[in-house]
Amino acid sequence: MHYQVERTNGCRVSDSWTYRGLKTVVLENELVRVTVLADKGADIYSFVHKASDMDFLWRSPWGVRDPSKFMSTTGSAEAGWLDVYEGGWQTVVPHGGYPSNVTGADLGLHAELNTMPWDAQIVEDTPARVAAKFWARGVRTPFFAEKTLSLEAGSATLTIEESVTNEGEEPAPCVWLEHIAIGDPFLSEECRLDLPASMIMNHGELIEANSQLKPGFEGPWPYSEGVNGDQVDFRKFPSKDVRAVDMAYMSGQDDGWYAVTNESTGVGFALRYPMDVFKYLWYWRSFGGYGYPWYGRTYNVGLEPCSSIDNGGMAAALENGTAMQFAAGETIHATIRATAFEGTGEVTNVDEQGRVAH
Repeated sequence: MHYQVERTNGCRVSDSWTYRGLKTVVLENELVRVTVLADKGADIYSFVHKASDMDFLWRSPWGVRDPSKFMSTTGSAEAGWLDVYEGGWQTVVPHGGYPSNVTGADLGLHAELNTMPWDAQIVEDTPARVAAKFWARGVRTPFFAEKTLSLEAGSATLTIEESVTNEGEEPAPCVWLEHIAIGDPFLSEECRLDLPASMIMNHGELIEANSQLKPGFEGPWPYSEGVNGDQVDFRKFPSKDVRAVDMAYMSGQDDGWYAVTNESTGVGFALRYPMDVFKYLWYWRSFGGYGYPWYGRTYNVGLEPCSSIDNGGMAAALENGTAMQFAAGETIHATIRATAFEGTGEVTNVDEQGRVAH
């Protein structure tokens, strides 16, 4: 559709935007606005709660970069991804985590679909509902991914219907990660994290020299253990003064959801996801850590549903048996709902429609 209806009320969608050289799609209604970088992984770059003018998603210090106009100065399998990492929300398929070599293919950090352009098409455009579809096909792997984002009038819930297909004529492993980074100014010490009862597993080794979580600790939600034996309450977020970057994982939840509530502003972000696909919730804690690539500038968390563990990438997931195994031609579907909500206090549930209960 070359010329779209230019509504100023109800649900709206447009793929006629460009941001820093990248094709960009905007979906919005009276409550929320969602911006998608179609030319860079179909990343959800922004999720704004309009009434409070609050964007829940974190931005990296260097922001959006057009991969076609930027040449990395090294061949690093990590830096190639980080150099164009703008923050926000990436669909990471088929390789979440650090670089690995899988069936002869070198796969870099969080490879490979979220650094390439995705096709985009508006599939519904009415005042009551809008929807845009995005799809891409791998180069080094046989995976095809598709996702449709939709908003309905009067609802602050974004629905994402995704599918991943192995187009190869042989089985293929996959780690499917929804890489969601939440940051300031929404994120602060005034925020609380709620999710169903689960088991916490700290990463098996220190992420950096000043990491605060004890490597390899396992225990029930909400308490982890620090490197000095102190109790760490995962319902709370520390200040940037801790200057630490850590990684942990939650598993064994009886339901797939979480909510982050800012008790000071009374605004929150909630996510609902299917646990038959995403059995683990990765928890990246980036609170002002020093050194490359953050240099003390960042305050954010990643709360990332994933099919597998751990951050060691495909090699680790294959070794520990948590990698997904796709048969030739197999397709796996998932529906995710992200909700902007108002309220304070403990969140007790996020239902299948994304509705938040206190």
